[in-house]
Amino acid sequence: MIRKAALILLATAAMTGLASADTTAPNPDALLRAAFDNWRADSSQADMTMTVHRPDWERSMEMKTWTQGDDDALVRFTSPAKDAGNATLKKSDETWVFNPKLNQVIKLPASMLAQSWMGSDFSYNDLSKANDLLTEYTHKLMGSTNDGPHTVYTIDAIPKPGAPVVWGKRTVRVREDGIMLGETYFDQDMKPVRVMTTEKVSMIGGRNYPVVMTMRPEDEEGKWTRIETKDATFNQSMPGYLFTLSNLQNPRN
Repeated sequence: MIRKAALILLATAAMTGLASADTTAPNPDALLRAAFDNWRADSSQADMTMTVHRPDWERSMEMKTWTQGDDDALVRFTSPAKDAGNATLKKSDETWVFNPKLNQVIKLPASMLAQSWMGSDFSYNDLSKANDLLTEYTHKLMGSTNDGPHTVYTIDAIPKPGAPVVWGKRTVRVREDGIMLGETYFDQDMKPVRVMTTEKVSMIGGRNYPVVMTMRPEDEEGKWTRIETKDATFNQSMPGYLFTLSNLQNPRN
């Protein structure tokens, strides 16, 4: 009887400990939401440089980005001259690109949104800051580590049944203050395909922000694309015409 009572007490203590751990562990949905909100806020405007590096060449492009809410985004290249004017508009679940040489707006099918944009290692979804990570995946907290004064959480994102996504899994690293530190993208066979790493966090636009982010394909050594945010403002009002097809083709900003 004494042995049985002791086992019951141990089991109860273990269950209590697990319950306590569950209540103190952060919610992975909330962590990713915080990272997304830090990235986009209610609205954002940013000046960026994108550098595409290959073993035998390298090129850099300047661009401006605007976002509003969870769904609207506009990205426009400003230099060099051969790339200036190329632009992408994401509005709700639809995405269009504008090619100034053809003076043509093209609507992209969903199947193309994970493809390379402007020959870089980032996709259309990446550069329009699409929120499919929040809406099309279920999230599981896998663990945490310490990085100086910060706690860094690792979250696995698994596609929901029938979700229109190409990745078999995405593993995300997020600081407790909502800074996205990295993301690994896996194919349907759970092999890593590419890795995004935040290389620098700085104060910009009144907040700590991942100002330098690099994407590297896993199986192609010497290839990478780096995006550096030069300037940004957040939570400013946006003109009503900004996220329209008319402005995509004939910019007023």
